[in-house]
Amino acid sequence: MTSCGSKKKRIQTTQSYQTKTNVAVTEKSKVYGAVGQVKKPPKNLSQTESYIYQYAEIAKQEMKLFGIPASITLAQGILESGNGQGQLTSRSNNHFGIKCNGWKGAKVYHDDDKDQECFRKYTHAEYSYRDHSLFLFNRSRYAFLFDYDARDYKAWAKGLKKAGYATDPKYPKKLIDLIERYDLNKYDDEVFKSKKNKHKKKRRNLPKENYHHVKKGDTLYSISNRYGISVEDLKKLNKLRGNDIQIGQQLKLK
Repeated sequence: MTSCGSKKKRIQTTQSYQTKTNVAVTEKSKVYGAVGQVKKPPKNLSQTESYIYQYAEIAKQEMKLFGIPASITLAQGILESGNGQGQLTSRSNNHFGIKCNGWKGAKVYHDDDKDQECFRKYTHAEYSYRDHSLFLFNRSRYAFLFDYDARDYKAWAKGLKKAGYATDPKYPKKLIDLIERYDLNKYDDEVFKSKKNKHKKKRRNLPKENYHHVKKGDTLYSISNRYGISVEDLKKLNKLRGNDIQIGQQLKLK
């Protein structure tokens, strides 16, 4: 299981330098310009409303870059982190209960399905959000999720359970209930509206090339940035079910 689960007992931390795995998170977090983008909420909000106020813009940014519904990201963050107040999150900035799984950075040990399991630790909450996006985007078992419409939060919620993100059989229902109770899908709609307007502006500036030949080091993300095309559109144009591409592969750009 990836998610945090119900046990929340002892936590023990270890410090280590953030190596290759966490460097990827840090480098791709440059989109924030600097950390500290979490907004300070007004005092009259509930814990859940405060969490949404703090992290909605970050969830929307992740949706723009990776195609994961902002509503799903926020609902998972609320659930996994206990509105950001959970013991694990308070000690590690880990908002999504992501376990170590080969992680080389700082770690936290926390009782979950088993005693003292290893969880990832981040210096800032923004890095936890970016690592959550990368975690889903880069793993083949989650690849089918990206075939769903990013506004179909119900399909995503059920798909996360199917892919093994959590063992709780009620996990999809909990996510859907949070999304509908707090109208989180409005953030998905906001992203789609902004993308639609952005695409209108870019129509005159489409790439002159019809194809891109994949070179060493290329990713769908880097190619989309280079040509001003979303990852989602690249995948649709080339009928890609996952995120893997091969050196020498020819990708359509139009």
